[in-house]
Amino acid sequence: MMTHYLETKKEYPDCILFYRLGDFYEMFFEDARTVSRELELTLTGKDCGLEERAPMCGVPHHAVETYLNRLVQKGYKVAIAEQMEDPKQAKGLVKREVIRVVTPGTILSDQALDETKNNYLMAVVYTGNNYGIATVDITTGDFFVTETGSERALLDEINKFSPSELICNEALYMSGLNVEELRDRYQMAVSSLDSRFFSDDVCRKVLKEHFKVLSLEGLGLGDYENGMIASGCVLQYLYETQKNDLSQLTKLTPYTSGQFMMIDTSTRRNLELVETLREKQKRGSLLWVLDRTRTAMGARMLRSFIEQPLVRKAEIEKRQAAVEELNMNFISREEIREYLNSVYDLERLLGRISYKTANPRDLLAFKTSLSMLPHIKRLLNEFSCDLLKEIHEELDPLEDLYDLVDRAIVEEPPITVREGGIIKDGYSEEADQYRKAKTEGKAWLAELESQEREKTGIRNLKIKFNKVFGYYFEVTNSFKELVPDYFIRKQTLTNAERYTTDRLKELEDVIMGAEDRLYTLEYELFCGVRDQIAGEVVRIQGTAKAIAGADVFTALSAVAMRNNYVKPKINERGVIHIRNGRHPVVEKMMRDDLFVANDTYLDNGKNRISVITGPNMAGKSTYMRQTALIVLMAQIGSFVPADEANIGICDRIFTRVGASDDLASGQSTFMVEMTEVANILRNATKNSLLVLDEIGRGTSTFDGLSIAWAVIEHISNPRLLGAKTLFATHYHELTELEGTINGVNNYCIAVKEQGDDIVFLRKIVKGGADKSYGIQVAKLAGVPDSVIQRAKELVEELSSADITAHAREIAQMSASSVQHKAVAKPDEVDLNQMSIFDTVKDDDIIKELGDLELSTMTPIDALNTLYRLQTRLKNRWQ
Repeated sequence: MMTHYLETKKEYPDCILFYRLGDFYEMFFEDARTVSRELELTLTGKDCGLEERAPMCGVPHHAVETYLNRLVQKGYKVAIAEQMEDPKQAKGLVKREVIRVVTPGTILSDQALDETKNNYLMAVVYTGNNYGIATVDITTGDFFVTETGSERALLDEINKFSPSELICNEALYMSGLNVEELRDRYQMAVSSLDSRFFSDDVCRKVLKEHFKVLSLEGLGLGDYENGMIASGCVLQYLYETQKNDLSQLTKLTPYTSGQFMMIDTSTRRNLELVETLREKQKRGSLLWVLDRTRTAMGARMLRSFIEQPLVRKAEIEKRQAAVEELNMNFISREEIREYLNSVYDLERLLGRISYKTANPRDLLAFKTSLSMLPHIKRLLNEFSCDLLKEIHEELDPLEDLYDLVDRAIVEEPPITVREGGIIKDGYSEEADQYRKAKTEGKAWLAELESQEREKTGIRNLKIKFNKVFGYYFEVTNSFKELVPDYFIRKQTLTNAERYTTDRLKELEDVIMGAEDRLYTLEYELFCGVRDQIAGEVVRIQGTAKAIAGADVFTALSAVAMRNNYVKPKINERGVIHIRNGRHPVVEKMMRDDLFVANDTYLDNGKNRISVITGPNMAGKSTYMRQTALIVLMAQIGSFVPADEANIGICDRIFTRVGASDDLASGQSTFMVEMTEVANILRNATKNSLLVLDEIGRGTSTFDGLSIAWAVIEHISNPRLLGAKTLFATHYHELTELEGTINGVNNYCIAVKEQGDDIVFLRKIVKGGADKSYGIQVAKLAGVPDSVIQRAKELVEELSSADITAHAREIAQMSASSVQHKAVAKPDEVDLNQMSIFDTVKDDDIIKELGDLELSTMTPIDALNTLYRLQTRLKNRWQ
């Protein structure tokens, strides 16, 4: 046995081997030490011919799921070696085989999975020019493939799907991608596979065979060379680890980033789409507000909507129409939602059925779900919009499968599949016979005994039983002459003879072992029912998606009505006009009527950039985030928190909000900030929405102001970017850009001063703030009075060093450069603009001014030069 264990372990060196021995799964050697440490189990030993006892550790087979889940969640792979024959009937060593390898991306247990989230396995193939990405959830059958050309885009895909396991080729490790950081940051298992998994020919073959197509063009993979390899790789990996036909993977969905709004990692985090920034909890996220779904399938679909907003107007309006019609027919909507309450997770039930791990109670849950389908379909038939009609058509009531389970499975079945009590009376005549034999055997024997006693006249005829001879008739010697010819002698005793008959043998065969035969037959019948259901995988998956869709849209309708949301208009002109918009999450967290609504207007022309000033805590970040969330909600087809909204479709939303170190990768707060800014400026388009909060605050005042200034200039220039932008800042100097750079407008948060105190009015008004009220905010935060008083003294002393006036001069100088990409030649410069230097007679400074090449200088260079010259002048005056 130990020899076979070691041979099996050699085949699965990267796995912990669960080796079935009777009622336990045992681990030996290093596996035993690992499991003992990780699961805090007792480490024992076993003599197996070595000098020292082999370390040994085991878990009971009936509780294996609990231990298995804990190991897999810690990132381990587990190979399960099962007994393939009954030990009682085995000759010699019991035959054992590895029936499955369980990994973080292939676990099926309900205990280990969050029903509202997909559990994705991702394969990434890197070839030097781009990344092929295949993502699959074996519990639901979802299978996606795409390609991307940059590491950042790859990280965005990883963040979007949040896979629990990633497999890749060795080239990904060599690409410079920090794989260890991936493991730590995303809490996922990462491993590379042998080169054989990435053979072009093998991948093509396995895809064609699995999906039963002659050409990969039929799967939509014609333009996805690396995506095809990633898809073939993940299929091979699943075949080798799951050791079944993967019948639940019926469809492969290729997609491109252009099909959906692009939301990068930072934006997902900053907008708190599916979890909060700090606690990583659902409560406080956009998903928490919108998720009023009644089924696990609907919850997963809604999450995917939020993570992948639409960019096509027709598709968005199609979803809106469904929500609107459900609003108008809310009684039918609520009736649908009541029926949805009783629908279990059909996708994952089907996954367990396909894997042959579903138990009788799973089939009962399946039947209960199917019983709701005709009612839901009937109600959906009342609606006329295209999307709800499509859902109605896709929803197959599966009445034949309901009838099958209803006829076959008892109403209160056991969890186990081999202990009987599963199959209903009347489903199988043979099972009914065995069941009768088990329960009515004594009555049958008593009846036969009475019949034979009457027929033969042997008054003391008895049917008896022992383990050696089984059932027999016993006749005393005094009645031997009455024994009929059809009695067959079995044994002679001193005072009696023992006989049998054909009928008694027949009853004996039925009664003896009837329970074992019944259990075996019930298991076979149950497997037959399960396999019949598995054979309808395509129908069931289609219905599951239809139910999920009905759940999502009825939930969005219920949320819209409950929270007083409105249907936004959708335009392709780039105009974002929101009247009395509200932050969906903050509003929900606050008491009624306390949230202050605000307007937003952005377009591709004169209202391209809003520079927002005002004190901390006044609501700038909330206002900017609410605009981004309203746009995103509109593009998933949801109604939005506003009195009125007209949303121009955005291809991307970018945010740069807050400050945080990334110590793991050695990046400071400012480095993280600049990295995110660089990503935004390089990847945004004129149709993007940018939310930028406090750009440049992580460095010195002049550097930070210069960077913020230059960023606004770059964004505002239609030839360079021209994106719609909300730009919050404490650099009041930036308010000078209104009127000098086309498309820049000033807004501020209204504040009411009461002596040394302030009251935040939370209202966005036109114009710029002239101060930040930082000391007042510090006072509100509870900073000691002595510090507050000293700060007031210092701010008065430092006010003389205010650079606003100088910033105004630079704004005038750079306006022409920003708008027209042309600056006057040095001899054409109007030195009156340099009036702050009129009193200076220092020849070297005058000469340096005259030598400046303004046509090649950026506004940042101009500002820095001005600062340097001013410093020299001040030093001379001192």
